[in-house]
Amino acid sequence: MLKTKIIGTGAYIPSRTIRNKDFITNSFFDDKNSALKQANSIIIEKFEQITGIKERRYADISISSSGMGVIAAHEAIVNAGIDKEEIDCIIVAHNYGDITSHGDSRQMVPAVASKIKHQLGIKNPYCIPYDLIFGCPGWLQGFIQADLLIKTGEAKTCLVIGAETLSRVLDESDRDSMIFSDGAGAVVLQASQEDVGLLSKAVRSDTNEELEYIYADGSNCGEIKECKFIKMKGRKVYEYALTHVPTAMKDCLDKSGYKASDLKMVLLHQANTKMDEAIIERFYNLCGVDVLPSQIMPMNIELLGNSSVATIPTLLHQVLDNKLDGYKLERGDIILLASVGAGMNINAITYKY
Repeated sequence: MLKTKIIGTGAYIPSRTIRNKDFITNSFFDDKNSALKQANSIIIEKFEQITGIKERRYADISISSSGMGVIAAHEAIVNAGIDKEEIDCIIVAHNYGDITSHGDSRQMVPAVASKIKHQLGIKNPYCIPYDLIFGCPGWLQGFIQADLLIKTGEAKTCLVIGAETLSRVLDESDRDSMIFSDGAGAVVLQASQEDVGLLSKAVRSDTNEELEYIYADGSNCGEIKECKFIKMKGRKVYEYALTHVPTAMKDCLDKSGYKASDLKMVLLHQANTKMDEAIIERFYNLCGVDVLPSQIMPMNIELLGNSSVATIPTLLHQVLDNKLDGYKLERGDIILLASVGAGMNINAITYKY
């Protein structure tokens, strides 16, 4: 049976490091435009305790989402050992397009995927690039779409990228802005007759009252009216994720025919440490497992922050590149990948490495 196999990965991690202490002089306001009464040192300390984030990466002003995507894609292509002209489809997950500078307008046309194809120098007119906007689960959704293209014979080789410059849509007066970061991750996927690859998937979307749990709005300080920044109802997002993500993960795993005890690793969207730890605990409880396996969930959010669509492909690349101590994949290992984000959307895949 035809499978969709990962044959190469790549990532771009910006070099500009922003530490929590760098926010100490910010003026923080709530969503009612009222100044927060707590001292910034206390706000930052509580933030770190909840999210686990100590620092994050911001892209240099000289590079855009498409530029980061090109670097990640090039590394994935080199690691795959293929000719770039073999690529049939380029799917790029993002949510804000290319943004020149902080607060600038979003450049959605031409598509980020088209820009990446151009910058990679791919001449093949039958390599079809398109963008995917699906919140933080966008990269996984791109993986799922590529799998469908491969299994229906529409494509043999696909490049799936997640790239985001969230630092350019942040409201500096909103303490939630400390969560987000920039980055890009990519994989090359190819049709394979081997007993490896994507085994199962699960996707869910809730757009009733959940629609604007993550949304766009003006600055909390009330001074900048024309700009729209990324906003979220943190408690609502947390409750939604804990209610529905573990169930989607179990549904996905059940479809694969494997059990929780077969999993070598679970790669979750790097939303925040507290939420991810609660999700995986509930997932294993649903599977009838009371004690979590050791070294089951690699994390990089402590140093890289939440780069939305880039978190999972970057995390996967770091694991495969032996950059995360204690985490290594060998042929035949079963892994589960899952994400949640704006929409609200959830997805998961089970994969045999």
